[in-house]
Amino acid sequence: MKKISKSILLKLTVFSILFFISLSAWAQVPQVPREMSFADLTIRINEQARREIQLDVDALYRNPNYFKVKAERANLYMPLIERELREVGVPDEVKYLVIQESGLIADAVSTSNAVGFWQFKQGTAEEVFLRVDNQVDERKNIVSSSRGAALYLKKHNAHFDNWMCALVSYQMGLGGAKSYFGTQLNGKKVIEIDRNSHWYFKKFLAHKVAFQHQTGGVLVSNTGYLEEVRIQGPTSLKELAPRLGVSEDHLKEYNKWANRGQIPGDKTYSVVYLRQGMPPVTPAIIQSENRYNQSTASSNQFYQTSNPAYPRITGNQQYATRPNQIRVNNLEGIQANQTADAEGYAEKIGIKGKRFRKFNDLDKGARVETGKYYYTENKSSSAEVATHIVQPGETLWAISQKYGIKLSSLKAKNRIRTDKDIRAGMVLNLQEHRKRGEDIKMAPAQELRRMAAASNPQPDPTHQAPVQSAPPQSNPSPVTTQPRAETPRQTAPPSSGQERITHVVQQGETLFRLSQRYSVSVEDIKKWNNLPDNTIKVGQRITIIKQ
Repeated sequence: MKKISKSILLKLTVFSILFFISLSAWAQVPQVPREMSFADLTIRINEQARREIQLDVDALYRNPNYFKVKAERANLYMPLIERELREVGVPDEVKYLVIQESGLIADAVSTSNAVGFWQFKQGTAEEVFLRVDNQVDERKNIVSSSRGAALYLKKHNAHFDNWMCALVSYQMGLGGAKSYFGTQLNGKKVIEIDRNSHWYFKKFLAHKVAFQHQTGGVLVSNTGYLEEVRIQGPTSLKELAPRLGVSEDHLKEYNKWANRGQIPGDKTYSVVYLRQGMPPVTPAIIQSENRYNQSTASSNQFYQTSNPAYPRITGNQQYATRPNQIRVNNLEGIQANQTADAEGYAEKIGIKGKRFRKFNDLDKGARVETGKYYYTENKSSSAEVATHIVQPGETLWAISQKYGIKLSSLKAKNRIRTDKDIRAGMVLNLQEHRKRGEDIKMAPAQELRRMAAASNPQPDPTHQAPVQSAPPQSNPSPVTTQPRAETPRQTAPPSSGQERITHVVQQGETLFRLSQRYSVSVEDIKKWNNLPDNTIKVGQRITIIKQ
């Protein structure tokens, strides 16, 4: 009898301990409220739907280790995601969708072959200007894919004026969401959620509730924080690693978008890597351009060099000379196909001349020039990068066009009025205003020498045969540099019915874009031109054989 009493007592003790542990764990699980906000909406949830959403929240917390892993990833990636959403004009709270879609796993693949952080299919990815081919898959790039998702959602919200409908359209597509919702919720700001509400939005609310208050101990990373460096190739992760002080494997782990470890030269790519310690003063990612080239600069200052990635061109570049086909620095733009009077050209592309001149800071009587990019909407009051080093012969207008910043804003930020006030080597602000009485900084001499060398690169033995060097020219400029002599290609002559085309590579073009333009495969282009990889350069002559 005494043994039975001890046994019962032991069981009661164990049960009590387990009960209190369970109760303690339950107390940490956030509870779904009956009313909450999302974007500019008020969400009212009836009891049945609230219990349904709560079950999803409980499931997210059920495995503490699994939840902690997701929380750690959120801590690393959210500053970058928040920045991209904010710059496009998408509500901050949309960020929880990326956890729902992929758990923040870069190379996640769904059963429907959607890939990456935001789970894009290839066609949708290319709609939002993401590059997807055998060299690069930007669906796995946290910066590019987050901007793509923001553009996609913002475009859909324009149809509904309702962020709940826009968010559901991310799963159903715009056509599916229009059929599902009709127009009954367009512009509505108070939403009732019940058992019949779309499951995808209820699942989103569960992720929002589960993660939104985890800003304390759980989301403080023990591993460090992510730093972003924007790189203009061509280069490789292997070459970049020692400059950033990390291993090549480390860069490959955090940059799975570079399929073969190569960074092509068609545009600027965001490379991220893990830094130890606490993040900067604010929990935001440091954005640096060629950070590893700053050894001679002040430790608190970095310089934005004249980057050939700007102006940054995205969209359907095959039809860049047509309206509504490309974006220039994320603004609507066009490439001039003729040299003409600005007002006459504007009329041909369907814009009033006065508005076109205002968009591009052009004086009356100004002319547009063939091949240059122009804006078809207002430029921004600041640029995507912080500074620019003035090049020999540059004008304030040319710099404003290069980065998509209003000419008046550029002058105001730097407290300058005319081109007479600038000279080569000056570091101009593109985001912050120069303080009154503060001198304009000058780039270090070493940086100027590096820029001069970059504007007159050494011959690349991969893409050209050795040629006798010409006498050096003064003031080398990438604009006037002649295309390199090419190695004679031993390609077979085109057979009957075939046409041979010689294409001169323009800024922003890639083999993938050329394959789309001429309806041929990337592999055929490489074979016709004896290319060892997918790297091509501005001015290079490419042979295309059309059937």
